[in-house]
Amino acid sequence: MAKEVQALGKIERLDPAFDRLVEPGAVVELLVERRFEWSEGPVWDAPNRRVLFSDIPRNMIWEWSEAGGLKQFLQPSGYTGTTPFTGREPGSNGLTFNQAGELIMCQHGDRRIARWSDGKFVTLADRYQGKRLNSPNDLVIKSNGDVYFTDPPYGLPKGADDPAKELEFQGVYRLRANGELTLLTRELSRPNGLAFSPDEQTLYVANSDPNKAIVMAYPVQGDGTLGAGKVFFDATPAAQAKKPGLPDGMKVSRDGTIWATGPGGVLVYSSAGKHLGTLATGVPTANVAFGDDGSTLYITADKNLARVRIKVKGW
Repeated sequence: MAKEVQALGKIERLDPAFDRLVEPGAVVELLVERRFEWSEGPVWDAPNRRVLFSDIPRNMIWEWSEAGGLKQFLQPSGYTGTTPFTGREPGSNGLTFNQAGELIMCQHGDRRIARWSDGKFVTLADRYQGKRLNSPNDLVIKSNGDVYFTDPPYGLPKGADDPAKELEFQGVYRLRANGELTLLTRELSRPNGLAFSPDEQTLYVANSDPNKAIVMAYPVQGDGTLGAGKVFFDATPAAQAKKPGLPDGMKVSRDGTIWATGPGGVLVYSSAGKHLGTLATGVPTANVAFGDDGSTLYITADKNLARVRIKVKGW
C-alpha cells in the first residue's frame, strides 16, 4: 500500500512556462512536520544519500534519508564556546561540500566559515582586516574552489546593535584557497542567500530586509570580483503585504531557473527575472537544495522539512 503524501501548502502557477519545471498535479511533500526550531541551510550528501540541514536555535545539524529517516548529525554545529550563548541563533546556517567532499559551514555563534574535518572544526575565515566577522550566513563554492559568502548580523545576540559587532557594514565576501579574504560588496543591508548562474557569470544575492526585499544580480569579473549589481527581482510589495518570509536562500538549476525563498514560500524565476510560480508553503521558508539525482528540491520551511519533484535538474 502506497504511503499517503502529506502536502505542505500549495503550488501557485503564474505562467505556462512553470509547467515545464514542475509537473501539473505535483505537491510539496511534507517529510518532517514541526520538529525543528528553525530549519536552514540544506545540502545533499550524495555518497550517503541523505540531506543535511541546520537547526540554528538548537545549535545542531540534522540528517534525513529515505532509508533512515531523521537523525541527529552534529551538535554543537555553530557555537562551540564554553560560556552560555545569549542570542537566539547560535548554530550553523548555510552548508555545502567542497571538491574534497568536506562539509563547509557558516557558523553564527563562532562567527566564522569552518570546515568539519576528522571530527573537529577548522577555521577558514573569521576576520576581515583584523575585525571579527558578524555571523556568516550562507555560502556557495565556485568551480575553482573559491568560497563566496554573506555576513549579516543575525547570529549576534542583539543583531546589528550588538556591542560585540566589530564591522560597521554587512558584506559579501570571497575566500580563496590561500586564505585571502576579499570584500566584494557592502551595499546590501541584510545580505543572505546566494547562488551562481550555471555559467558562473552572475552571482545572485538575496537581501532579507523587509523594506528592501530584493534579489540582486552581480556580474562576476574575470578576477572573481563583482561588477555593479542590478535588482533582479523586487519582492518588497509581497513582504509589506505580510506574506510569510523574506528573501533568503536560493539555488539555480542547470537550465538557469532560480529557486529562491522569499515572501510566500519558494519563488521560481526565469533567468530573465520573470516570476513563473511559487511553492507556497504557507510558512516562512529559509532555503532549498537539489538532491537525489538532481531533480528533487528539498525545502527547509520554518519547523519543517519538505521536498518537491521537479522536471529540471540542479547541480
